[in-house]
Amino acid sequence: MSLSLGRCGGRDGAVSLPQISKIGRQRVARGVGGSGRGWKWRRDGGGLVKEEGRNGVVMWDVFFFSLAGKFLPPATSSSSSKCSTKLRKFFEATISLQPNISTNTMDGREMPNAAKEFDTLVFAVNGERFELSDVDPSTTLLEFLRSQTRFKGVKLSCGEGEAIYVDDIPSLENCLHGAFIHSTKPLAWVKDVKFESKSLPNGVTDIISFKHIPKGGENIGSKTQFGDEPLFADDITSYAGQPVSFVADTQKRADVGAAMAIVDYDTEGLGPPILTVEEAFERSSFFEVPSYMYPAQVGDFSKGMSEADDKILSAEIRLGSQYFFYMETQTALAIPDEDNCMVVYSSSQCPKNVHTVIARCLGIPEHNVRVITRRVGGGFGGKGMKSMPIAAASALAAHKLRRPVRIYVNRKTDMIMAGGRHPMKITYSVGFKSNGKITALHLEILINVGIAIDVSPILPGNILGSLKKYDWGALSSDIKLCKTNHCTKTAMRGPGEDSIGEPQEYTLPSIMDKLASTSSFEKRIETTKEYNLCNKWRKKGISRVPIIHQCSLLPVPGKVSILWDGSVAVEVGGIELGQGLWTKVKQMTAYALSLIQCDETEDLLDKVRVIQADSLSLVQGGITSGSTTSESSCGAVRVCCDILVGRLAPLKEKLQKQMGSVTWDDIILQAHSENVNLSASTYLVPDSNSMHYLNYGAAVSEVEVNILTGETRILRSDIIYDCRQSLNPAVDLGQVDPLNIELYLKFLSPRKIYDHKRGFYTSALSDVQEIEGAFVQGIGFFMSKEYLANSDGMVVTEGTWTYKIPTIDTIPKQFNVEVLNSGHHKKRVLSSKASGEPPLLLAVSVHCATRAAIKEARKQLRSWGRFEGFDSESTLFDLEVPATMPVVKELCGLNSVENYLQFCASLADFSTGGLYVC
Repeated sequence: MSLSLGRCGGRDGAVSLPQISKIGRQRVARGVGGSGRGWKWRRDGGGLVKEEGRNGVVMWDVFFFSLAGKFLPPATSSSSSKCSTKLRKFFEATISLQPNISTNTMDGREMPNAAKEFDTLVFAVNGERFELSDVDPSTTLLEFLRSQTRFKGVKLSCGEGEAIYVDDIPSLENCLHGAFIHSTKPLAWVKDVKFESKSLPNGVTDIISFKHIPKGGENIGSKTQFGDEPLFADDITSYAGQPVSFVADTQKRADVGAAMAIVDYDTEGLGPPILTVEEAFERSSFFEVPSYMYPAQVGDFSKGMSEADDKILSAEIRLGSQYFFYMETQTALAIPDEDNCMVVYSSSQCPKNVHTVIARCLGIPEHNVRVITRRVGGGFGGKGMKSMPIAAASALAAHKLRRPVRIYVNRKTDMIMAGGRHPMKITYSVGFKSNGKITALHLEILINVGIAIDVSPILPGNILGSLKKYDWGALSSDIKLCKTNHCTKTAMRGPGEDSIGEPQEYTLPSIMDKLASTSSFEKRIETTKEYNLCNKWRKKGISRVPIIHQCSLLPVPGKVSILWDGSVAVEVGGIELGQGLWTKVKQMTAYALSLIQCDETEDLLDKVRVIQADSLSLVQGGITSGSTTSESSCGAVRVCCDILVGRLAPLKEKLQKQMGSVTWDDIILQAHSENVNLSASTYLVPDSNSMHYLNYGAAVSEVEVNILTGETRILRSDIIYDCRQSLNPAVDLGQVDPLNIELYLKFLSPRKIYDHKRGFYTSALSDVQEIEGAFVQGIGFFMSKEYLANSDGMVVTEGTWTYKIPTIDTIPKQFNVEVLNSGHHKKRVLSSKASGEPPLLLAVSVHCATRAAIKEARKQLRSWGRFEGFDSESTLFDLEVPATMPVVKELCGLNSVENYLQFCASLADFSTGGLYVC
């Protein structure tokens, strides 16, 4: 479903009506229920036609009231700080609304006049389009949907604000709240932590540090297969942002107390910190990459360079870091239990490792620890290793004080402690033929890893694994993991996995050809050239890029249990991050159990419930990452269901002989009476021949650059991505939690999505949501996000005032996504492929298009004879990542207007009349 709405709040807002990509986005500045002019729409064949009118605009507040009914407060009321309430402005993703809407009353309040003329509800559920005009005016949308049997199985809890996250769990009576005091120096002795007053601030209960780790415990905050990282700084702080924890009676007092803390430092006897990769290189400060993980070289580099007609002996590229910017920041709740046990509710992508870290930190057996994760409010890798110290700190405080302790890290502190994506410095040498064919490429890459190793050794294989899928002639590399006095970096969405592709799956050439056709690429190149000739102050650029991205399936446990009433409880190792994992698992369970082929199995979906991850129930939960966990979890569930169907099949046959017609409930009741084991579990380890595969896709992006300001507008992006056969090609938007701002923003753009399997355009595709969300996050990385630190390595980007995520004005104005169904594959889970991470890399098409536009601006400047400060060749320049407005403006020429006027003046002096009009 396509849905475009303006910003929330206040008396006026910018509103876009849905499903009107032909007409484009229209904006209305008018108060809800006001009398200003608006538009209303009438049907004309298959489309909608705009009519001038006074009413007929669905405003933002109207949509909130009608969709959420009693669950949302009026726009003027204050709201709580709970995650579910914060997300109310993202609930429009639940249902696609087109004019007209008929719910004229909302919880006893009369709907503003602006919406009363709407009398038809149009939306899509599970890929099916509905138009309803018989809605009871006194019924809210959610009440109506619940009453319709055809919508059973559609999850509406997120749209109602009923989805429970860790911070929504009610605090116990004596619960304390934690916050982090963090260091501000990169390498120094920590002499003391104190406050201005001699006593602790009001409400602050205690300060927890490494000194309070119990006997037998360890100062451990996170662990990976490559090494551990301390929970707290001990006598020496190793980087700016390293934490010291303490607790108070409320979260507000904890945060205020942390801001009041004063840390005394001393640098006597310590050398200078290492804050850049160049310093790490000079001082040989590196982490080792296991030899089996370092990629092999391809060909003979020296021979390839000798065969080249032209060479670039040395050029440099720098890639900055990136913050995860999940909606829910790091959070945990620890509750002491009997027998020296600890129960921890953690917002984590990896509860298994959280479990181990807490046990080691407290010095207790792992069976004394229980970690529960119901769902996570966005992760992108940031809730993997980085969630562990939050849970461990809360558990340590709870263990010492014997009281529940919860921590909800504020955004500023979260950004300081998150680490983010690995920054890199890339120096390359390349040789190529006169026709452009590359004969040799050598890469020297310095990766800023930070203070601990985390999962960084996977990066060399990831980087070279992708590059080796192309023919470079010869490819060699020297990749070093630089240990610096920065917060540890971790894997973020899109690091890739090394794998081997199969020739029959190679769809990239057909994707590139099809994209060129559907996006009118060649025609738009010519149109762009004409535009640039006719416009002095705005230049367009267009670019087409492919991706080959490697994915690997990970081992995942699963468990399916059938209860007495026929309902089904499902447990999987994968965590619901907002990617729709639970929905896919639920539908896989219903599908697999329906293979018993008894009567009334069409209602099985209603009987299935996916329950929260529990580290004592599924002890090998693994990590939710790499975009393949939904696929793996569905595979594990299907194995469990096949086992259960095998156990139930003899009973069904026996009952059919006795009764003729047999229902699901009949079979289950008989199974319980005959003591059949109705619980099945598995630990699905992918076969070595099928655990690795390649993803293919391509994108065309067109941008317009204002050379006076450096502003870059993305006019259009077209994507074709090979999902093979989607696990769920028709998950309603409401069933996928839009928990990340960037993921949400993609709904605010007209777009068309073609489902090859069904043969019609739709926007209710979970894979398309992931593709668009990844692409928009990639736009932020390549174009706007600067995750900066000061000279001490302390992060100074502390929120959206300084960290610029994509907004409604920076996402593509026209966004077309086509999901290519490339057919059946027996080695894939229901022939599916991952779609969450690979499309992020397609956003480089925006960066390349921006470079093309800048190139045109520099050519123009050169034609004016005004090229001071630039190289002699106007086409040679480096465009940084991210390509922010100041960067673009400088490359286009800081004094473009002055240069143009001087150019006109020179023409006037040259002309015989002394006058020349530019």
